[in-house]
Amino acid sequence: MSHKLDHHHRLTVSKIFGHPLNHNIQWHDVCSLLERFGDVHETHRGNWAVTVEGETISFGSTRSRDLTEDQVMKVRSFLRSLGFAPQKSSAA
Repeated sequence: MSHKLDHHHRLTVSKIFGHPLNHNIQWHDVCSLLERFGDVHETHRGNWAVTVEGETISFGSTRSRDLTEDQVMKVRSFLRSLGFAPQKSSAA
């Protein structure tokens, strides 16, 4: 699955896959990124969910502005399940 990402989306991806875990990833940035992969919507319980090829995954409550550690890990796992991961730098 190939998706073109703009500069803003690439920055969000680098935050999501960054090490150590980034604690200031904002929901609106993640939702914008996830819209590249599927339909992003808010559930009746206030959770953000994304539907890709008929399958829906929920990422939990969005009451705070930033993602929790668990939510970052869930977004990472979701992106990997789509075959998406950040490109490794050639510098070692």
